Amino acid sequence: MQESSRPYRIAVLGDGAWGTALALTLLQNRHQVTLWGPFPENLHVIRQTRSNPFLKGVSIPEELLVEEDLGKAVKQAEILLLAAPSQYLRGTLEKLQKFFDPSAHTVVNIAKGIELGTLKRMSELCFEMLGDSIRYAALSGPSHAEEVARNIPTAVVVASTDQKCAGEIQTVFMNDFFRVYTSTDLVGVELGGALKNVYAVATGITDGMEMGDNPKAAMMTRAIAELSRLGVKLGGDPQTFAGLSGVGDLIVTCMSRHSRNRFVGEALGKGKTLEAITQEMGMTVAEGVKTALSAYELSRKYQVETPIIQVMYEILYAAKCPSDAVRDLMTRKARCEKD
Repeated sequence: MQESSRPYRIAVLGDGAWGTALALTLLQNRHQVTLWGPFPENLHVIRQTRSNPFLKGVSIPEELLVEEDLGKAVKQAEILLLAAPSQYLRGTLEKLQKFFDPSAHTVVNIAKGIELGTLKRMSELCFEMLGDSIRYAALSGPSHAEEVARNIPTAVVVASTDQKCAGEIQTVFMNDFFRVYTSTDLVGVELGGALKNVYAVATGITDGMEMGDNPKAAMMTRAIAELSRLGVKLGGDPQTFAGLSGVGDLIVTCMSRHSRNRFVGEALGKGKTLEAITQEMGMTVAEGVKTALSAYELSRKYQVETPIIQVMYEILYAAKCPSDAVRDLMTRKARCEKD
């Protein structure tokens, strides 16, 4: 078994499925792991039943510490794993500020999104709230919690502008079933992880409309072209979008039965309203719904043509009929594929 250089003390801030799955991975790597979440009642369930309602069918070992007090959770930690959904990250950081020590804590973010209103990536939000000098890394890639928690072979990428930081986090997470690559393209990795959720909703719509494989393949392929166009404009490396946080994450999110974003799209394609779908999902978060709005505003701000994002904004926020959106995409002006 591959092992990190030494055991670390790690606080996972967010008790959803993804945070819990990574907490189990880190625990297997012999780190000391503490799980904190914003809802004491859910932490109580985890502590008493050694299971998480957000990650059904997975046993949680006694060695995974569960802490309701945020200050206690982070006091001795060396690494803080930020596992709150993107639109709730600011609230988590506000709570964390009085306990955060930039000289002692390395921040690893796993949320995939763009903050509404500010249009900030998660790194930009962390730098705003915790300071520009923090050691920060983003972990992203094709990795459903349901499979990672069961030790299904998975490959991800950890990005940081500090190459040494990226390498350290790589050793912390990597083992025989969880392979980690490094990148210095923080912009590209974060954008790939965020925008693929929007495209997964779009792909799910084609499934819901029972349109077959051709439109799904077309949607995913043109999504990569669109993602790369916007990502490069914002400072990302075009090669990043052909990697794990681009093509890789897009494939798994658009195709998997585990994908909440694809589920939302499929329901929309069947004629359900977004309000009804949201009520059905309860507390489960599909990041692509909010990210569609942020991505639409980003594309307008930077004047980048993003037709899929455009129609997804119209479907989700302007009540556009999915069949009309498909027609609009298919009848756009003819162009060269590489444009």
